[in-house]
Amino acid sequence: MRERYRFFLKDTVRKEIDFLSTDQSRGVAPPPAQKPVPPDASVILLPSPLSSPSIADIPLATAIEKRQSRRQYADGPVTLEELSFLLWATQGVRKQISPVSVLRTVPSAGARHSFETYLIVRNVSDLEPGVYRYLSLQHGLTFEFSDERLVPKTIEAVFGQSFVAKAAVTFVWTTIPYRMEWRYDMAAHKVIAIDAGHVCQNLYLACEAIDCGTCAIAAYDQEAMDALLHLDGEDEFAIYLAPVGKKK
Repeated sequence: MRERYRFFLKDTVRKEIDFLSTDQSRGVAPPPAQKPVPPDASVILLPSPLSSPSIADIPLATAIEKRQSRRQYADGPVTLEELSFLLWATQGVRKQISPVSVLRTVPSAGARHSFETYLIVRNVSDLEPGVYRYLSLQHGLTFEFSDERLVPKTIEAVFGQSFVAKAAVTFVWTTIPYRMEWRYDMAAHKVIAIDAGHVCQNLYLACEAIDCGTCAIAAYDQEAMDALLHLDGEDEFAIYLAPVGKKK
């Protein structure tokens, strides 16, 4: 039975695709690099990502050596400057090539970057608890909604992994598959999963520079997490998440 699902790890699907028939080849307009911001939404501009005095200038080799999954967090808040740094490290824009194409601090197949970043904020200085979305093109946040049961709902959506409740903020990456499918058709889905690994690894390494810990979570209730973030579950859905808090 399990052998049936190994095809996802292979690239044989590429041989079955007529790349002259993809939406890109047919001249279909590409999807935007970022979900539109509602016209009535306010944008919270973030501090410069490297401005926080708490960001340690540690060697890359040291960050790699110290990197580990951490499930215990101190009660202190993550600062807005530190959050800005983590967002820049995971999805920050280095260069905007066009309105629909950007280069980021992480690699992506064809520079398609299918992800959006949502933040379940519990204890970040200068931010009210609630759900926010990162606007990478503006390096800012937009407030999505609040919910008195946000923390328990999050725990339920990760099958009772209660350490999430102690995190200052939980990163949830969603994917908009069509951003990748537009170019790669059925070959898009494997590389979306690969790209998610690039993003989360950067979060691990960046956490080491601000004395924070994180633990990647891939076991979650898909429908519950999508519902929690008010996603449709088809054109956009959760793919990976990671709580972040100060090291205990």
